[in-house]
Amino acid sequence: MSHSPRTKRAATVAASAVTALALAVPAAQATPPEPTLRDAAPHDLEIGSAVWGKNELLHHDRKNPRQFQAILGDEFGSLTPENDMKWAELHPEPDVYDFSGADAVVAFAKANGQEVRGHTLLWHSQNPEWVTEASASWTCEEARDVLEDHVRTVVGRYAGEIYEWDVINEVMQDDWDAGGVRLRTEANPFLKACSVDPVGLIGDVFRWAHESDPEALLFMNDYNAEGINTKTDAYYELAQELLADGAPLQGFGAQAHLSLQYGFDDSMQANFERFADLGLKVAVTEADVRMPLGDDGEPTAEQIATQAERYDGLLQACLGVPACTSFTVWGFDDARSWVPGVFPEGYATIMTEDFEKKPAYFALLDGLTDATPGRSPRTPPGLNR
Repeated sequence: MSHSPRTKRAATVAASAVTALALAVPAAQATPPEPTLRDAAPHDLEIGSAVWGKNELLHHDRKNPRQFQAILGDEFGSLTPENDMKWAELHPEPDVYDFSGADAVVAFAKANGQEVRGHTLLWHSQNPEWVTEASASWTCEEARDVLEDHVRTVVGRYAGEIYEWDVINEVMQDDWDAGGVRLRTEANPFLKACSVDPVGLIGDVFRWAHESDPEALLFMNDYNAEGINTKTDAYYELAQELLADGAPLQGFGAQAHLSLQYGFDDSMQANFERFADLGLKVAVTEADVRMPLGDDGEPTAEQIATQAERYDGLLQACLGVPACTSFTVWGFDDARSWVPGVFPEGYATIMTEDFEKKPAYFALLDGLTDATPGRSPRTPPGLNR
């Protein structure tokens, strides 16, 4: 395994991070137009953002929807429905599917020449009430029937329009959970019903998805999955088992929801490399870097600089592995970030509530610019966008 040194780059990012805020200028005032993340990215890497179709593309119940949508189209080549393809939104009743939000994301992507990452088909969280209630008495066969119908219906509807799918999401427990790192055969209703052979069910989910859309790349995805640790060791073993059984697993995704309260795992590139050595694609799927804020609700200069370093570290780990196909931030502005609603932290994204570009944004832009064709081993020299 080879590892790209980041020491010099991290120092540069840290030194310039605070002053970079002054460089943020609204796109409308820039002459000529400022470069974007999307334009700076190498050919073989999609830069994406999560978006909630119902809220931000259909109903516009957040502030500045037009400016938000303009930035979303200009800066990113890939979109992930933040909630619109999760069970609670998409499949609210046993025989009812609501595709409105997901359709809005796909339509927006088409109109703006963007790709779409599907998220997600099997997860223990954000399931509708009917699943929670019915699963208490499911047999494995009943659970399989419900899950197969959902997978084939959803993946089939968007066949040819989704380039990557998070097929399974967070199926592993953590070190701190009861029983330690293992498959969630208690919290996940489908794995619980089929606890005799949960890996067999997971393999079939990949098969159903592949049969419904043979062109989409099919991923496993989780948090706390950036570096080499007990959890990613378990995923590595699961990947080997699935592949040995002929399941069409094709990718491994690390969510990369980071916090400045914890250190940065420098083994991320090595972790990606070992999954790539299995023949899998890899991806950063839900990146943000949150932090505790002061009484005034503002970060310190040191926090701002460290955040930029962390975003850069995530990107460099991806750029250093040719199999890394996409790098997605989990929303690009603080007004729409999920973080404050879940953690006593904030300032997690690459733009402020007023779309001012943070040093973290410029760290990503610089990293992508340095990896453009002709100056990066990621793509052949001389290849033009």
